[in-house]
Amino acid sequence: MQLLNTDKKNNVLDSMIKIIDENRKSLLEANQKDLDAFDRDDQALYDRLVVNDKKIDGMIQALREVRDQEDPVNKEISNRTLDSGLEIINRTAPFGTIMIIYESRPDVTIEAAVLAFKANNKILLKGGKEAFNSNKLLVEFWHKALKQNDLGEEWITMLNMNRTETQEFLRNPDQQLDLIVPRGGERLIAFVKEHATCAVLISGRGNNFLYVHPEADWKKTLEVIINAKTDKISGCNALDKVLVDVNLPDYKKRLKDLEQTLSAAEVETIVDLKVGETLDTLEKIEDDKVWLEEFLAMKIAVGAVDGIEEAIQKINTYSGGHSSVILTEDKDVAKIFMEQVDSAAVYHNASTRFTDGGQMGVGAELAISTDKLHHRGPLGLKQLVTNKYYVFGDGHIRV
Repeated sequence: MQLLNTDKKNNVLDSMIKIIDENRKSLLEANQKDLDAFDRDDQALYDRLVVNDKKIDGMIQALREVRDQEDPVNKEISNRTLDSGLEIINRTAPFGTIMIIYESRPDVTIEAAVLAFKANNKILLKGGKEAFNSNKLLVEFWHKALKQNDLGEEWITMLNMNRTETQEFLRNPDQQLDLIVPRGGERLIAFVKEHATCAVLISGRGNNFLYVHPEADWKKTLEVIINAKTDKISGCNALDKVLVDVNLPDYKKRLKDLEQTLSAAEVETIVDLKVGETLDTLEKIEDDKVWLEEFLAMKIAVGAVDGIEEAIQKINTYSGGHSSVILTEDKDVAKIFMEQVDSAAVYHNASTRFTDGGQMGVGAELAISTDKLHHRGPLGLKQLVTNKYYVFGDGHIRV
């Protein structure tokens, strides 16, 4: 694959910034076509689909941030000369061609493409049919920016395929495919893993848990829960489950306070049988499968645990491995929780809503990886390269 110099890549991004800014009206019109055709039964999906001036500003900001970041390609990782005189240099290298499969969010068409391109990868964008008009126009913008800088359209490609065609493409791609990133629910992830013949990096579901330890500050606890649950229900970093320790001082009073606070925020609350003994008017959880669900709605499940060990076990059993929180004023207890909970991001006295590339200082992100290879958490620019060994000899042979 041709390695583009940094100035060439940044010039494409400058062109793209200008094109989007000058064509806001046409982008809003294209998005309105998608919104008019969308069934609003799925509010979370609808929210992700919406493009407005704020979203466009966010797209432009993502382009600027990536433009200003250091080029991650061809950076030296290690350099050593062996006793034999063999020189071995390890450098970062592009993956090659990345395919991303995603639903609804047209801003992913910008963020995924800008990250892949700056890291010198080609990208195949398989967005959902609900965002067809928005994505089509954004890819046209990309192609215009590439052409203005004497580069071919093949760097950024939009795939318009149905489920059967996608399945066949995954099994028998008509071009080199080096990495696939499915952004969506478990059905999409399972579908891709079943049919793909190259590496798959999982951008998993949320289903995030928060544990209220007996030494939690109650004011902080309520503030964090409400922010994590209601700030953006369509986000994979939204809160779905709260585990309250039965050893919390004024346990029953605190539960009633939590119910009132959630109700005031218009959050539907369901409870396990233990919590239901106190909050007896709320719907009870009868099936443990509920603990596996990602709600993507103004809905939360509250359960009781007896001690941190039970909380950790329940989180590691049911969560999506995305983000988990402990509320406590005991830093030693927090350390135990954070070390033993198996999530991409673990929090002490903070909202799960910070699991985001921009919020974590990474910048624009391709996805939030819940995989353990090759990276976990926000996939930013630096994570979209692999590595390559350069070995220099002088007629060396192995004996």
